[in-house]
Amino acid sequence: MNDFSNTIINWYEEHKRDLPWRKTKDPFLIWVSEIILQQTRVEQGLDYYQRFVSRFPNVFKLAEAEEDEVLKCWQGLGYYSRARNIHMAAKQIAEIGEFPKTLEDVLNLRGVGEYTAAAICSFAYDMPYAVVDGNVYRVLSRWLGIDRPIDSGEGKRMISEAAKMLLDKNRPALHNQAIMEFGALQCTKNNPNCMFCPLIDCCIAYKKGLVETLPVKQHKTKTSNRYYNYIFVRMGEETVIHKRIADDIWKNLYEFPMIETDRAVSEEEFYSLPQLHNMISSNDKPVFKLVQKGVKHVLSHRIIYANFYEVNLPEDSESFKNYHKIKINDIHKFAVSRLINQFLSLTL
Repeated sequence: MNDFSNTIINWYEEHKRDLPWRKTKDPFLIWVSEIILQQTRVEQGLDYYQRFVSRFPNVFKLAEAEEDEVLKCWQGLGYYSRARNIHMAAKQIAEIGEFPKTLEDVLNLRGVGEYTAAAICSFAYDMPYAVVDGNVYRVLSRWLGIDRPIDSGEGKRMISEAAKMLLDKNRPALHNQAIMEFGALQCTKNNPNCMFCPLIDCCIAYKKGLVETLPVKQHKTKTSNRYYNYIFVRMGEETVIHKRIADDIWKNLYEFPMIETDRAVSEEEFYSLPQLHNMISSNDKPVFKLVQKGVKHVLSHRIIYANFYEVNLPEDSESFKNYHKIKINDIHKFAVSRLINQFLSLTL
């Protein structure tokens, strides 16, 4: 079994990418990189990592920051619960006074699961814990020919046990980095480079022609459609926004006044919505215009279809009085969703 570890480590030494979090043993920096790279490609996450650690170079700076600032720094990465969790976990660590040094204590941090805890303890402290992420699931299910669904209890146990058994306990950090990089660059989800794979002679999936079908998943992600109607208000040099505080997508991000409907609505239907009339003062005679229609925004479990309306109102208008009034030129200071940011980039 040591042949497996030696093979992927030798491959890694030749093919590994030059990434900043691989050059440190600082558990804070490793933790940040692992959280950013959840649901995020390395190519995209790298810039965010560099900006994030430049602004928050240590856990105490992060703990001291306001949540709005953390979310603004995270803007565009998506899955904003990651940013809220890492901020709350930083406060946990600041209270302790140092980054935890055991797997159990790392697991107690907000938003840290088994994979992330194993990665931190392995990369920062060289502890012999095997990491099991999507890349590891793919490599081991193919190499061992495991056809149990990786999203089933049995499949997870089989992969986890195999990962522990194959781990080079003398070089756990190097082994873990190697197998994850191998899955990311060599044994890829689509079009894996089997012809030049150092494991080809002992890969069961290759021998049985199962490379394209492994790993197996038993459940498909269900998606739902949501329909948002945004209102970009101009009151002279000012506009209005509010913070999403409900336990929903984009929690604690800012957005324009918005009416969600259960289906796509026409302009005429939108103008007759009672929610819209409740936002408008009886002293105003607003003229709306539809500036963007049916903008499709895909999230992991939802597809949002958004319409953007614009309305000009007097500077002293009492419409939208329950919203926060700001200078239009200051809107870049607030954390917003990628959907809102794309609209602003085309409008301002």
